[in-house]
Amino acid sequence: MIISRTPFRVSLFGGGSDYPAWFRQHGGAVVGFTIDKYCYITLRTLPPFFEHKHRIAYSKVETVDDIADIQHPAVRAVLTEMGVSSGVEIHHDGDLPARSGMGSSSSFTVGLINTLLAKQGRMATKKQLAQEAIRIEQNVIGENVGSQDQVWAAYGGMNRITFLRDDTFDVVPLIIPVERRRAMLGSLMLFFTGFSRYADKIAAKQIANLANREAHVHKMVAMVDEAVAIMGSDGRQLDDLGRLLHDSWRLKRELADAVTTPEIDEIYQAAMDAGAIGGKLLGAGGGGFVLFYVKPELQAKVRERLKSLIHVDFNIDNSGSKIVVYEPNGLENS
Repeated sequence: MIISRTPFRVSLFGGGSDYPAWFRQHGGAVVGFTIDKYCYITLRTLPPFFEHKHRIAYSKVETVDDIADIQHPAVRAVLTEMGVSSGVEIHHDGDLPARSGMGSSSSFTVGLINTLLAKQGRMATKKQLAQEAIRIEQNVIGENVGSQDQVWAAYGGMNRITFLRDDTFDVVPLIIPVERRRAMLGSLMLFFTGFSRYADKIAAKQIANLANREAHVHKMVAMVDEAVAIMGSDGRQLDDLGRLLHDSWRLKRELADAVTTPEIDEIYQAAMDAGAIGGKLLGAGGGGFVLFYVKPELQAKVRERLKSLIHVDFNIDNSGSKIVVYEPNGLENS
């Protein structure tokens, strides 16, 4: 049995510039971090005593004989691309719900690739994991996804990621004084809106609209370095990060008409009325998790105002995708 553990992510600034349609022309950049909430993928060779050859358990259970018959697009694509021939059982468990704006789909893909490589007796670098997940999601499955989620899932940590025009990327860890980093994380509140959504359609609208929103995306990319400067400098007020989040959210909601909804706007305004300085919806939009910057002394008021939502405490994950159980006895090479 082999188990991988892959983190979910919080993207703070620069989202939208990680779509190939954008960075191949302009370059792109994002800043954010992964959190200590994870996607777990368990893999074992399925013994030959069952009527089916493969079993995949996630929000539903699939039992098939042929990989081509697997409905889950990432599982079907990864198993096919990696040339799996022996029967396998794959089980997914997540600390957070799917389709929630936390990069869960890419965490799944990265974790599955990592687990299958371990099954084959191979170790991949973080860069190789990210690159392969990007290739499979964008080119094999053909999803409307950017390139940041796969990088976050593979690398972990708090980083600035630069996307270059030649399809390469550069990951630079943020250097932030310990006390300032603690103060920043202590001012961030994460809530689940209760709405899950399929990001693909919303992302498709954003991609189609990029040419009409060039000025918006350029401003959002410029906020990446502004945020890095605020986080790293004791000469800047950390509250400026909250104000920058608010400005970024105002720009993001104009990228496509499906980014926000009346319900999300109501949640956002309620938090602002209770004392939040700024915030944003995570992911492509339409639902999922919302992040707020709130001074510690006002957090109880915000939590009370949003008491119908699930509040999630979190810390930083610094390891990225990793194999946490490796007991390959009985596993074949493919």
